[in-house]
Amino acid sequence: MRITNVLLVSTIFFGFTAGANAGYTPDFDGGIDVRLAIQAAIESAASAGGLVPAMPGRPAPETPVWVSMEKSDVGALDGALFKRAPVAQNKNIAVYEFDPADLGQLADGMYRAFHRAPGYFAHDTLEAALQDLEAPPAPPSRAYIIDQGPRLKGILARVKEESIVSVITSLSAYKNRYYSSATGVDSSKWLQQLWGKFAEGRPDISVAAFKHASFAQESVVLTMLGAAEPEKVIVMGGHLDSVAGGGDNPAPGADDNASGVSVTHEVIRTLVESGYRPAKTIKFIAFAAEEVGLRGSGDIAAAFKKQGVAVVGMLNLDMANYKGSPLDIYFITDNTNADQNAFLGKLVDTYTDYKWGSSKCGYGCSDHASWTKNGYPASLPFESTFAQYNPFIHKATDTLDKTGGRAEHALKFARLAVAYAVELAK
Repeated sequence: MRITNVLLVSTIFFGFTAGANAGYTPDFDGGIDVRLAIQAAIESAASAGGLVPAMPGRPAPETPVWVSMEKSDVGALDGALFKRAPVAQNKNIAVYEFDPADLGQLADGMYRAFHRAPGYFAHDTLEAALQDLEAPPAPPSRAYIIDQGPRLKGILARVKEESIVSVITSLSAYKNRYYSSATGVDSSKWLQQLWGKFAEGRPDISVAAFKHASFAQESVVLTMLGAAEPEKVIVMGGHLDSVAGGGDNPAPGADDNASGVSVTHEVIRTLVESGYRPAKTIKFIAFAAEEVGLRGSGDIAAAFKKQGVAVVGMLNLDMANYKGSPLDIYFITDNTNADQNAFLGKLVDTYTDYKWGSSKCGYGCSDHASWTKNGYPASLPFESTFAQYNPFIHKATDTLDKTGGRAEHALKFARLAVAYAVELAK
Protein backbone atom coordinates (compact mmCIF):
# COMPACT_ATOMS: atom_id res chain seq x y z
CA MET A 1 0.00 0.00 0.00
CA ARG A 2 1.33 3.41 -0.89
CA ILE A 3 2.18 5.76 1.98
CA THR A 4 -0.31 8.34 0.77
CA ASN A 5 -3.09 5.77 1.13
CA VAL A 6 -1.81 4.64 4.52
CA LEU A 7 -1.82 8.22 5.73
CA LEU A 8 -5.45 8.80 4.84
CA VAL A 9 -6.66 5.42 6.05
CA SER A 10 -4.85 5.84 9.37
CA THR A 11 -7.05 8.77 10.32
CA ILE A 12 -10.06 6.47 10.15
CA PHE A 13 -8.73 3.30 11.78
CA PHE A 14 -6.26 4.65 14.33
CA GLY A 15 -8.57 7.35 15.65
CA PHE A 16 -6.03 10.15 15.87
CA THR A 17 -7.16 13.63 16.82
CA ALA A 18 -5.88 16.32 14.42
CA GLY A 19 -3.14 18.41 15.95
CA ALA A 20 -2.40 15.95 18.73
CA ASN A 21 1.05 15.13 17.43
CA ALA A 22 2.16 18.49 16.04
CA GLY A 23 5.90 18.84 16.18
CA TYR A 24 6.61 15.10 16.29
CA THR A 25 9.66 14.36 14.12
CA PRO A 26 10.35 10.66 13.48
CA ASP A 27 13.89 9.58 14.29
CA PHE A 28 14.72 6.75 11.89
CA ASP A 29 17.97 5.97 13.70
CA GLY A 30 16.63 5.82 17.23
CA GLY A 31 13.41 4.03 16.39
CA ILE A 32 10.00 5.50 15.58
CA ASP A 33 6.41 5.21 16.69
CA VAL A 34 4.88 4.42 13.30
CA ARG A 35 1.43 5.68 14.24
CA LEU A 36 2.80 9.01 15.43
CA ALA A 37 4.99 9.25 12.33
CA ILE A 38 1.99 8.72 10.08
CA GLN A 39 -0.11 11.32 11.86
CA ALA A 40 2.74 13.84 11.94
CA ALA A 41 3.12 13.48 8.19
CA ILE A 42 -0.63 14.00 7.74
CA GLU A 43 -0.61 17.18 9.79
CA SER A 44 2.48 18.57 8.04
CA ALA A 45 1.01 17.90 4.61
CA ALA A 46 -2.43 19.15 5.54
CA SER A 47 -1.05 22.44 6.82
CA ALA A 48 0.24 23.13 3.29
CA GLY A 49 -2.73 21.65 1.47
CA GLY A 50 -0.75 18.56 0.54
CA LEU A 51 -2.68 15.38 1.41
CA VAL A 52 -6.07 17.01 1.91
CA PRO A 53 -9.02 15.27 0.21
CA ALA A 54 -10.85 17.42 -2.34
CA MET A 55 -14.08 18.95 -1.03
CA PRO A 56 -16.85 20.84 -2.81
CA GLY A 57 -15.99 24.51 -3.20
CA ARG A 58 -12.35 24.05 -2.25
CA PRO A 59 -9.74 24.72 -4.99
CA ALA A 60 -7.43 21.79 -5.69
CA PRO A 61 -4.22 22.26 -3.65
CA GLU A 62 -0.89 22.37 -5.43
CA THR A 63 0.84 19.04 -5.02
CA PRO A 64 3.91 19.37 -2.79
CA VAL A 65 7.23 17.67 -3.33
CA TRP A 66 9.30 16.02 -0.64
CA VAL A 67 12.99 16.86 -0.43
CA SER A 68 15.72 14.89 1.33
CA MET A 69 18.97 16.67 2.09
CA GLU A 70 21.86 16.68 4.51
CA LYS A 71 20.89 18.26 7.81
CA SER A 72 24.24 20.03 8.03
CA ASP A 73 23.45 22.00 4.85
CA VAL A 74 20.24 23.60 6.07
CA GLY A 75 21.82 26.31 8.23
CA ALA A 76 23.65 27.85 5.26
CA LEU A 77 20.50 28.20 3.15
CA ASP A 78 17.68 30.73 3.07
CA GLY A 79 15.58 30.01 6.14
CA ALA A 80 12.45 31.25 4.36
CA LEU A 81 12.55 28.10 2.21
CA PHE A 82 12.08 25.90 5.27
CA LYS A 83 8.57 26.80 6.30
CA ARG A 84 8.27 24.00 8.86
CA ALA A 85 10.28 21.38 10.69
CA PRO A 86 11.41 18.26 8.84
CA VAL A 87 8.78 15.60 8.40
CA ALA A 88 11.34 12.90 9.23
CA GLN A 89 15.06 12.56 9.75
CA ASN A 90 17.92 10.32 10.75
CA LYS A 91 21.37 11.30 12.01
CA ASN A 92 22.43 12.88 8.73
CA ILE A 93 19.44 13.32 6.40
CA ALA A 94 16.20 15.28 6.85
CA VAL A 95 13.04 15.21 4.75
CA TYR A 96 11.14 18.46 4.14
CA GLU A 97 7.95 19.35 2.34
CA PHE A 98 8.46 21.91 -0.45
CA ASP A 99 6.48 23.85 -2.97
CA PRO A 100 7.69 22.72 -6.43
CA ALA A 101 8.10 26.38 -7.40
CA ASP A 102 10.83 26.71 -4.74
CA LEU A 103 13.05 23.91 -6.04
CA GLY A 104 15.01 26.19 -8.37
CA GLN A 105 15.69 28.61 -5.53
CA LEU A 106 16.79 25.74 -3.31
CA ALA A 107 19.17 24.44 -5.99
CA ASP A 108 20.56 27.94 -6.52
CA GLY A 109 21.12 28.30 -2.77
CA MET A 110 22.94 24.98 -2.66
CA TYR A 111 25.15 26.04 -5.55
CA ARG A 112 25.99 29.39 -3.98
CA ALA A 113 26.67 27.94 -0.54
CA PHE A 114 28.43 24.70 -1.42
CA HIS A 115 29.11 24.80 -5.19
CA ARG A 116 27.06 21.63 -5.32
CA ALA A 117 23.86 21.31 -7.26
CA PRO A 118 21.32 20.18 -6.79
CA GLY A 119 22.62 18.61 -3.56
CA TYR A 120 19.26 17.10 -2.70
CA PHE A 121 16.67 14.60 -3.91
CA ALA A 122 13.12 15.72 -4.74
CA HIS A 123 10.23 13.25 -4.78
CA ASP A 124 6.59 13.32 -5.78
CA THR A 125 5.56 11.26 -2.76
CA LEU A 126 6.45 11.15 0.90
CA GLU A 127 6.83 7.39 0.58
CA ALA A 128 9.69 7.79 -1.88
CA ALA A 129 11.39 10.48 0.20
CA LEU A 130 11.34 8.36 3.35
CA GLN A 131 13.32 5.69 1.52
CA ASP A 132 16.24 8.13 1.42
CA LEU A 133 16.57 7.67 5.19
CA GLU A 134 17.43 4.01 4.70
CA ALA A 135 20.83 2.65 3.71
CA PRO A 136 20.89 1.81 -0.02
CA PRO A 137 21.06 -1.89 -0.90
CA ALA A 138 24.51 -3.09 -1.89
CA PRO A 139 24.79 -4.24 -5.51
CA PRO A 140 25.99 -7.80 -6.03
CA SER A 141 29.74 -8.14 -6.38
CA ARG A 142 31.09 -9.10 -9.78
CA ALA A 143 34.34 -9.66 -11.60
CA TYR A 144 35.42 -7.11 -14.20
CA ILE A 145 37.46 -8.55 -17.05
CA ILE A 146 39.12 -6.47 -19.78
CA ASP A 147 39.58 -8.48 -22.97
CA GLN A 148 38.08 -6.54 -25.89
CA GLY A 149 41.28 -4.88 -27.09
CA PRO A 150 41.23 -6.12 -30.70
CA ARG A 151 37.59 -5.16 -31.11
CA LEU A 152 37.97 -1.78 -29.47
CA LYS A 153 40.98 -0.68 -31.49
CA GLY A 154 38.92 0.06 -34.58
CA ILE A 155 35.93 1.39 -32.68
CA LEU A 156 37.92 3.88 -30.61
CA ALA A 157 39.52 5.25 -33.78
CA ARG A 158 36.07 6.46 -34.85
CA VAL A 159 35.49 8.74 -31.84
CA LYS A 160 35.61 12.34 -33.11
CA GLU A 161 35.72 15.73 -31.41
CA GLU A 162 33.78 17.46 -34.21
CA SER A 163 30.59 15.53 -33.51
CA ILE A 164 30.75 16.42 -29.81
CA VAL A 165 31.21 20.11 -30.63
CA SER A 166 28.24 20.02 -33.00
CA VAL A 167 25.82 18.67 -30.39
CA ILE A 168 27.09 21.00 -27.66
CA THR A 169 26.54 23.91 -30.05
CA SER A 170 22.97 22.85 -30.83
CA LEU A 171 21.95 22.23 -27.23
CA SER A 172 23.54 25.41 -25.86
CA ALA A 173 21.71 27.47 -28.50
CA TYR A 174 18.47 27.08 -26.53
CA LYS A 175 17.75 29.97 -24.17
CA ASN A 176 17.70 27.36 -21.44
CA ARG A 177 16.75 23.72 -21.00
CA TYR A 178 15.02 24.21 -17.66
CA TYR A 179 12.71 21.32 -16.80
CA SER A 180 9.54 23.43 -16.73
CA SER A 181 10.30 25.84 -19.59
CA ALA A 182 9.08 25.64 -23.17
CA THR A 183 12.66 25.49 -24.42
CA GLY A 184 13.39 22.70 -21.95
CA VAL A 185 10.60 20.70 -23.56
CA ASP A 186 11.76 21.66 -27.06
CA SER A 187 15.33 20.53 -26.41
CA SER A 188 14.06 17.11 -25.38
CA LYS A 189 11.98 16.81 -28.55
CA TRP A 190 14.99 17.85 -30.65
CA LEU A 191 17.17 15.19 -29.06
CA GLN A 192 14.50 12.54 -29.60
CA GLN A 193 14.52 13.35 -33.30
CA LEU A 194 18.32 13.40 -33.47
CA TRP A 195 18.66 10.04 -31.76
CA GLY A 196 15.78 8.63 -33.78
CA LYS A 197 18.03 8.71 -36.85
CA PHE A 198 20.23 6.03 -35.29
CA ALA A 199 17.30 3.60 -35.38
CA GLU A 200 16.98 3.79 -39.15
CA GLY A 201 17.86 0.39 -40.57
CA ARG A 202 18.59 -0.98 -37.09
CA PRO A 203 15.65 -3.00 -35.71
CA ASP A 204 17.65 -3.57 -32.52
CA ILE A 205 17.66 0.19 -31.79
CA SER A 206 14.66 2.17 -30.58
CA VAL A 207 14.16 5.67 -29.20
CA ALA A 208 11.43 6.66 -26.77
CA ALA A 209 10.50 9.48 -24.44
CA PHE A 210 10.19 8.72 -20.74
CA LYS A 211 7.29 10.90 -19.64
CA HIS A 212 7.34 12.18 -16.07
CA ALA A 213 4.12 12.59 -14.15
CA SER A 214 4.92 15.91 -12.49
CA PHE A 215 6.71 18.00 -15.10
CA ALA A 216 6.70 18.56 -18.84
CA GLN A 217 10.28 17.90 -19.86
CA GLU A 218 10.78 14.31 -21.03
CA SER A 219 13.83 12.15 -20.57
CA VAL A 220 15.10 10.59 -23.79
CA VAL A 221 15.99 6.88 -23.96
CA LEU A 222 17.80 5.13 -26.82
CA THR A 223 17.82 1.35 -26.39
CA MET A 224 20.37 -0.85 -28.17
CA LEU A 225 18.97 -4.33 -27.59
CA GLY A 226 21.39 -7.05 -26.55
CA ALA A 227 21.78 -9.95 -28.96
CA ALA A 228 22.58 -12.65 -26.37
CA GLU A 229 21.48 -11.42 -22.92
CA PRO A 230 18.96 -8.65 -23.57
CA GLU A 231 17.62 -8.85 -20.01
CA LYS A 232 20.94 -7.52 -18.66
CA VAL A 233 21.21 -3.75 -19.02
CA ILE A 234 23.96 -1.14 -19.05
CA VAL A 235 22.80 2.46 -18.50
CA MET A 236 24.80 5.42 -19.75
CA GLY A 237 23.90 9.10 -19.96
CA GLY A 238 23.66 12.49 -18.34
CA HIS A 239 21.16 15.21 -17.63
CA LEU A 240 19.62 17.28 -20.40
CA ASP A 241 18.31 20.24 -18.38
CA SER A 242 20.19 23.45 -17.59
CA VAL A 243 19.67 26.21 -15.05
CA ALA A 244 20.99 29.64 -14.08
CA GLY A 245 19.38 30.67 -10.83
CA GLY A 246 16.12 28.91 -11.66
CA GLY A 247 13.15 29.89 -13.78
CA ASP A 248 13.41 31.15 -17.33
CA ASN A 249 16.83 32.80 -17.09
CA PRO A 250 19.30 32.31 -19.96
CA ALA A 251 21.18 29.08 -19.24
CA PRO A 252 23.09 27.73 -22.26
CA GLY A 253 24.61 24.98 -20.12
CA ALA A 254 27.36 24.13 -22.61
CA ASP A 255 29.40 22.25 -20.00
CA ASP A 256 26.60 21.58 -17.51
CA ASN A 257 25.46 19.47 -19.14
CA ALA A 258 25.39 19.69 -22.92
CA SER A 259 28.88 18.20 -22.69
CA GLY A 260 27.65 15.01 -21.01
CA VAL A 261 24.73 14.58 -23.40
CA SER A 262 27.06 15.21 -26.34
CA VAL A 263 29.52 12.60 -25.09
CA THR A 264 26.61 10.16 -24.79
CA HIS A 265 25.59 11.01 -28.35
CA GLU A 266 29.14 10.44 -29.56
CA VAL A 267 29.24 6.99 -27.96
CA ILE A 268 26.00 6.07 -29.75
CA ARG A 269 27.25 7.45 -33.07
CA THR A 270 30.57 5.64 -32.79
CA LEU A 271 29.00 2.28 -31.94
CA VAL A 272 26.34 2.54 -34.63
CA GLU A 273 28.74 3.58 -37.37
CA SER A 274 31.06 0.76 -36.32
CA GLY A 275 28.26 -1.74 -36.83
CA TYR A 276 28.61 -2.77 -33.18
CA ARG A 277 25.91 -5.01 -31.69
CA PRO A 278 26.16 -5.65 -27.94
CA ALA A 279 25.48 -8.97 -26.23
CA LYS A 280 23.74 -7.13 -23.37
CA THR A 281 21.28 -4.28 -23.75
CA ILE A 282 22.60 -0.71 -23.50
CA LYS A 283 20.23 2.14 -22.62
CA PHE A 284 21.51 5.63 -23.37
CA ILE A 285 19.51 8.21 -21.41
CA ALA A 286 19.35 12.00 -21.37
CA PHE A 287 17.76 12.71 -17.99
CA ALA A 288 15.22 15.47 -17.43
CA ALA A 289 15.07 17.68 -14.32
CA GLU A 290 18.40 16.83 -12.71
CA GLU A 291 18.99 20.39 -11.53
CA VAL A 292 15.90 20.37 -9.28
CA GLY A 293 16.57 17.25 -7.24
CA LEU A 294 17.56 14.47 -9.67
CA ARG A 295 13.90 14.03 -10.49
CA GLY A 296 14.27 12.50 -13.94
CA SER A 297 16.88 9.90 -13.03
CA GLY A 298 15.05 9.30 -9.76
CA ASP A 299 11.86 8.36 -11.60
CA ILE A 300 13.68 6.11 -14.06
CA ALA A 301 15.95 4.32 -11.58
CA ALA A 302 13.00 3.68 -9.26
CA ALA A 303 10.95 2.35 -12.19
CA PHE A 304 13.79 0.02 -13.18
CA LYS A 305 14.05 -1.28 -9.63
CA LYS A 306 10.29 -1.82 -9.38
CA GLN A 307 10.31 -3.73 -12.67
CA GLY A 308 13.28 -5.83 -11.57
CA VAL A 309 15.55 -4.64 -14.39
CA ALA A 310 19.00 -6.21 -14.05
CA VAL A 311 21.23 -3.14 -14.41
CA VAL A 312 24.83 -4.35 -14.71
CA GLY A 313 26.28 -0.87 -14.42
CA MET A 314 25.48 2.82 -14.78
CA LEU A 315 27.85 5.49 -16.12
CA ASN A 316 26.86 9.09 -15.41
CA LEU A 317 28.29 11.75 -17.74
CA ASP A 318 27.90 15.16 -16.11
CA MET A 319 30.37 17.96 -17.00
CA ALA A 320 33.18 16.68 -19.18
CA ASN A 321 34.67 19.59 -21.11
CA TYR A 322 36.47 21.93 -18.69
CA LYS A 323 39.96 20.85 -17.63
CA GLY A 324 40.31 22.64 -14.34
CA SER A 325 42.80 20.23 -12.74
CA PRO A 326 46.12 18.64 -13.77
CA LEU A 327 44.83 15.12 -14.45
CA ASP A 328 42.51 14.12 -17.27
CA ILE A 329 39.66 12.31 -15.51
CA TYR A 330 38.58 12.23 -11.86
CA PHE A 331 36.32 9.51 -10.52
CA ILE A 332 33.85 10.60 -7.86
CA THR A 333 34.19 8.21 -4.92
CA ASP A 334 31.16 9.04 -2.78
CA ASN A 335 27.75 7.58 -3.61
CA THR A 336 29.37 5.50 -6.34
CA ASN A 337 30.54 1.89 -6.64
CA ALA A 338 34.19 1.34 -5.72
CA ASP A 339 34.60 -1.82 -7.81
CA GLN A 340 33.21 -0.19 -10.93
CA ASN A 341 35.35 2.90 -10.33
CA ALA A 342 38.44 0.67 -10.20
CA PHE A 343 37.32 -1.00 -13.44
CA LEU A 344 37.01 2.40 -15.10
CA GLY A 345 40.50 3.30 -13.93
CA LYS A 346 41.84 0.12 -15.51
CA LEU A 347 40.02 1.00 -18.75
CA VAL A 348 41.78 4.36 -18.77
CA ASP A 349 45.13 2.66 -18.20
CA THR A 350 44.49 -0.02 -20.83
CA TYR A 351 43.04 1.99 -23.70
CA THR A 352 44.39 5.52 -23.29
CA ASP A 353 47.43 7.44 -22.11
CA TYR A 354 45.27 9.65 -19.86
CA LYS A 355 45.97 10.20 -16.17
CA TRP A 356 43.20 9.81 -13.61
CA GLY A 357 42.51 10.60 -9.99
CA SER A 358 39.60 10.79 -7.57
CA SER A 359 37.42 13.37 -5.86
CA LYS A 360 34.16 13.68 -3.92
CA CYS A 361 31.06 15.72 -4.70
CA GLY A 362 28.66 15.23 -1.77
CA TYR A 363 25.04 14.25 -1.26
CA GLY A 364 22.73 14.21 -4.27
CA CYS A 365 25.25 15.93 -6.53
CA SER A 366 24.28 14.24 -9.80
CA ASP A 367 22.27 11.44 -11.41
CA HIS A 368 24.55 8.55 -10.45
CA ALA A 369 23.20 8.95 -6.90
CA SER A 370 19.71 7.94 -8.06
CA TRP A 371 21.06 4.62 -9.30
CA THR A 372 23.30 4.01 -6.30
CA LYS A 373 20.44 4.39 -3.85
CA ASN A 374 18.38 1.89 -5.84
CA GLY A 375 21.10 -0.74 -5.50
CA TYR A 376 22.79 -0.42 -8.89
CA PRO A 377 26.57 0.03 -9.42
CA ALA A 378 27.06 3.59 -10.67
CA SER A 379 30.02 5.86 -11.40
CA LEU A 380 30.73 9.48 -12.31
CA PRO A 381 33.91 10.31 -14.23
CA PHE A 382 34.31 14.07 -13.78
CA GLU A 383 36.16 16.86 -15.58
CA SER A 384 38.31 17.95 -12.61
CA THR A 385 38.49 17.75 -8.86
CA PHE A 386 35.21 18.93 -7.45
CA ALA A 387 36.89 22.01 -6.01
CA GLN A 388 38.20 23.06 -9.44
CA TYR A 389 35.30 22.46 -11.81
CA ASN A 390 34.05 24.94 -14.40
CA PRO A 391 33.43 28.29 -12.63
CA PHE A 392 31.02 29.47 -15.35
CA ILE A 393 28.24 26.90 -14.81
CA HIS A 394 24.76 27.89 -13.62
CA LYS A 395 25.19 31.24 -15.31
CA ALA A 396 24.59 32.70 -18.75
CA THR A 397 28.36 32.39 -19.17
CA ASP A 398 28.38 28.57 -19.46
CA THR A 399 29.16 28.69 -23.18
CA LEU A 400 31.38 26.72 -25.53
CA ASP A 401 33.79 29.62 -26.01
CA LYS A 402 35.00 29.06 -22.43
CA THR A 403 36.73 25.94 -23.76
CA GLY A 404 37.96 27.68 -26.91
CA GLY A 405 35.07 26.37 -28.97
CA ARG A 406 36.60 22.90 -28.65
CA ALA A 407 35.71 19.57 -27.03
CA GLU A 408 39.22 18.19 -26.53
CA HIS A 409 38.56 17.35 -22.89
CA ALA A 410 35.14 15.81 -23.57
CA LEU A 411 36.74 13.58 -26.20
CA LYS A 412 38.59 11.75 -23.42
CA PHE A 413 35.31 10.91 -21.72
CA ALA A 414 33.81 9.68 -24.99
CA ARG A 415 36.70 7.26 -25.48
CA LEU A 416 36.41 6.00 -21.92
CA ALA A 417 32.64 5.59 -22.28
CA VAL A 418 33.01 3.62 -25.52
CA ALA A 419 35.48 1.27 -23.82
CA TYR A 420 33.11 0.92 -20.84
CA ALA A 421 30.18 0.05 -23.09
CA VAL A 422 32.03 -2.56 -25.15
CA GLU A 423 33.78 -4.23 -22.21
CA LEU A 424 30.65 -4.38 -20.05
CA ALA A 425 28.09 -5.30 -22.74
CA LYS A 426 30.03 -8.27 -24.12
